[in-house]
Amino acid sequence: MITIYKSNGVALGTVGEPMIGSWINVVDPSPDEIAQLQETLCVPQDFITYPLDQNESPRVEKENGAMLIMLRVSCFQGETSDIPYITVPLGIVLTDRHIATICKVETNAIQGIVLGRVRGLSTAKRNRFILQILLMMANRFLNDLREINKAVDMLEDRLQHSLQNRELNELLKCQKSLVYFTTALKANELTLQHLQRSQLFQQYPDDQDLLDDVLTEVQQAIEMTNISSSILSQMMGAFAAIISNNLNVVMKVLASITIIVSFPTMVASFYGMNVNLPLQQHPWAFIGILSVALAGSLFVVTVLWRKDWL
Repeated sequence: MITIYKSNGVALGTVGEPMIGSWINVVDPSPDEIAQLQETLCVPQDFITYPLDQNESPRVEKENGAMLIMLRVSCFQGETSDIPYITVPLGIVLTDRHIATICKVETNAIQGIVLGRVRGLSTAKRNRFILQILLMMANRFLNDLREINKAVDMLEDRLQHSLQNRELNELLKCQKSLVYFTTALKANELTLQHLQRSQLFQQYPDDQDLLDDVLTEVQQAIEMTNISSSILSQMMGAFAAIISNNLNVVMKVLASITIIVSFPTMVASFYGMNVNLPLQQHPWAFIGILSVALAGSLFVVTVLWRKDWL
């Protein structure tokens, strides 16, 4: 799908055809759309197909006056997915006439720009627009990291009383997401440092400051990811022991109940046999035998309580 946007001074509006100062947003294009886009941008076909490959890594490429900036952005797959948060390649193609973003899926970073969550957005200011995309990408990583931390906190509360591995499996999903984030953020950092050393964003001081802000946000996300991953790794080991301990407590209680109940059962079994036993013909036999059985159970409860076995 190809959508063309152009800022009108207030917000982004869609236009029918690419023009100077417009932004071409491409999501999972068909072969015909790839050919159409290549003809419009006049760039190598690889510049369009690279971002559609899930395994592509961040980098910067230049050819025939065009530039491809490859980055990885966060993508939420849903809470029921095996890995709730992953990263996907995002390609930014810059030519002397157009700017295009290409991705296999719709990402929150691009959606945030489309929905007008960036102030002072202008597709005509191409370098500034690219930097605003990069800043939105970095902010989305930080937001998704906060969501992962919230999910971990909720799981932590549930794990206090858990007897199953469901919560540990959920923590493992979060840990996988953090591994994806760590790998992508470090690669993005190297790409941004390469852009910082280039002459692309040094024409205006404000652009250089904005690039520094983007790099700072990415480095902050890397630090947050490392801290969260370290804490989560230690938590998983601790909570595995907690689950085992909770199960031992339950087994201890059940074993204690079995011992307590077995005493009255033993007394009743003796008096249920077809042999003569004391008090069988006494009018208070039932109450007396029941009292002896309950007294024995109470004695067992007292012993278990004092030894802290109950």
